[in-house]
Amino acid sequence: MWQRSVCVGLLALALGYLCLLGPELPGLPGSLLGALRWGRSAEGRTLAGWQAAIVRPARAWARVAVGVNACVDVVLSGVKLLEALGLEPADGKNHAVLTSGQDLREAFAHFMEKGAAAERFFSDADAFHRIARAATEHPGAQLYVGGNAALIGQKLATNPDLKILLCGPVGPKLHELLDDNVVVPPESMQERDEFHLILEYQAGEEWGRVRAPNANRFIFSHDLSNGALNMLEVFVSSLEEFRPDLVVLSGLHMMEGQSKEARQRRLMEAVASISDIPTDIPIHLELASMTDQDFMSNIVHQVFPLVNSLGLNEQELLFLTQAAAGPHASLAAWSGVPDVGVVSDILFWILKEHGKTAERASDLTRIHFHTLAYHILVTVDGYWGNQAAAVAAGARAAGTQACATDTIDTSKVFLKAPLEFVTSQLEAPTKISLNPDEPVVRWHREGVSFHFTPVLVCKDPVRTVGLGDAISAEGLLYSEVYLQ
Repeated sequence: MWQRSVCVGLLALALGYLCLLGPELPGLPGSLLGALRWGRSAEGRTLAGWQAAIVRPARAWARVAVGVNACVDVVLSGVKLLEALGLEPADGKNHAVLTSGQDLREAFAHFMEKGAAAERFFSDADAFHRIARAATEHPGAQLYVGGNAALIGQKLATNPDLKILLCGPVGPKLHELLDDNVVVPPESMQERDEFHLILEYQAGEEWGRVRAPNANRFIFSHDLSNGALNMLEVFVSSLEEFRPDLVVLSGLHMMEGQSKEARQRRLMEAVASISDIPTDIPIHLELASMTDQDFMSNIVHQVFPLVNSLGLNEQELLFLTQAAAGPHASLAAWSGVPDVGVVSDILFWILKEHGKTAERASDLTRIHFHTLAYHILVTVDGYWGNQAAAVAAGARAAGTQACATDTIDTSKVFLKAPLEFVTSQLEAPTKISLNPDEPVVRWHREGVSFHFTPVLVCKDPVRTVGLGDAISAEGLLYSEVYLQ
């Protein structure tokens, strides 16, 4: 009998020892090791580190005005829709504008093979409406709030302490889908909804010879209301009565469907309208996928100085530096996880060349960069607070939204961020080793602060659309702007 007691005691002691030292012990079966050290996994430690870092700002927003692109997203499997349309697998080819089903299948294959997000305008109205009808009637289709502005507004509206104004082309279906906490001005309502088709694909999914390296989506639409920024003037005029603490602006990318002359004329009108927003109200500009370098360059030089904050992903960042002749502009595309040093160089250049300085009349002082594996928040010193909490909250939102869970389940996510990286590829860099217990890493560079954190990437994402908007919204929610 005593032998059995001794054995039980030794087993308990051994299990305790394994729980303590499990992360350093090689060769244990995965399921056993996971069970023993679940609380000490890198994912679990990262999550615990975020929980400690995420604190509310001392001075939070009360009223946020969001505009100006809004629509209904029709979300479904890209491969299944193309099959339903009778479109056979094709070799990938990029198209700046889609004119036919042939263009659609080539562009979809091109970006699916890269695992990259993209958004395109479909110029043939009749062809688009036929495709849209097939998409909305597909058994697997789901309808959601769409458009960067509406998605950001919807995300912010989940906070009961916030009052949200949304201005955009809001049709009956979209109005029905919006949170009750979102106020829509009557002038912003229209009889018909604008539909955007979101073709999703999963990691490892195949279509012909194409195999997706990770989950993502391809978006296209024939959206004339958002394309002309029809609601921008309504949006700006509604601010006087609403009196927001923060303005969030998006939808400039939708103008790419217009002619070059019409687009330039409308951009100048947009610049004039944005200039009418009182300077004591901070403005966040959310970028999105674009293809015209001249148009992107015009936005950099004409719009960036008018806004305080930017949100963008790795595709938009690379396109921006190519369009405006920034650092690493010769890089054709990212290879795998974007290099942190390269990303940091470009972000630093944006703030140094187009941001606020003593010599330059620009308000830009903050950039929230997000990619699948990590996020970086960059700020000019002295203008923003609580950014460690903001970048951690944005990364946490990416994990919960992708997995469609209220909280992060560490068994459903994994770390994909580099465990070691350098902070620049152009100047004498600092080498950083990632510690999951302190997942928000900070460094400085000539009056600019960088806050980096990894993302807990969802293993089997449920929905990828709107992730960037949710990330930016959550980052803004935890941000505090310093009164100057």
